Amino acid sequence: MELAPLTLALASATTLALAMFTPAVATAAPVKNVVLVHGDLADGAGWRGVYEELTKRGYHVKIVQNPLTSLEDDVAATNRLLDLQDGPTILVDHSWGGTVITEAGVHSKVAGLVYVSALAPDAGETTAQQYEGFAPTPEFVLEIGKDGFGFVKPEMFKQGFAHDVSDSKRLSWPTPRSRSTCRCSQRS
Repeated sequence: MELAPLTLALASATTLALAMFTPAVATAAPVKNVVLVHGDLADGAGWRGVYEELTKRGYHVKIVQNPLTSLEDDVAATNRLLDLQDGPTILVDHSWGGTVITEAGVHSKVAGLVYVSALAPDAGETTAQQYEGFAPTPEFVLEIGKDGFGFVKPEMFKQGFAHDVSDSKRLSWPTPRSRSTCRCSQRS
């Protein structure tokens, strides 16, 4: 899938989700705030196209920059951005961000959660439990260093993580070596 159609598809899915939440309270104003939460091995730049499309459509969009040091730290970063919103907000995530928004979704300003190809843990379920029964893919294997930080080998990053992104866009992303922590055993 090309990046432009993917961006439009994600923006359209988010817009549809926003529309689904708006009629829930007939007297309330439509939800216009959206907070985007990135997954592991990436940063908020991965949401750029969705940000631009939703902003054009009149939404107030913010992107969380997760520190990727622990579940608690990522939830805290998300909550800090939620605290700044001026009303009801939809949280949208990808990948690991699903674990983050499941925790942050109890914030008083959250009107709804949108999981985009993401983890969606039950209460008390760990991220590792969600992967049980699935064989690892040979292109997407995390190597964990002595410090607990993990990375996908740079030569495997495109094939295993960003196969649908142009080389010029992918090369503008931060190196996957500097991202991601192995938090699979943390509770959601």
